[in-house]
Amino acid sequence: MNQEDELVLKITKEIVIKMIETGRVSINSFDQVFKQVHTTVYESLMSKSLRLEDLE
Repeated sequence: MNQEDELVLKITKEIVIKMIETGRVSINSFDQVFKQVHTTVYESLMSKSLRLEDLE
């Protein structure tokens, strides 16, 4: 697992934990929500990485 993958998982975990603590996510919807958050975080990180590489 590379550094970017670890970062995406850590961010996703923190977001989902906060959502559980605030009652926005239930155990029944955890799987679906985790996948959605993970995809969003991953795509966001990749788009930022691509833009930074273009500047170099």
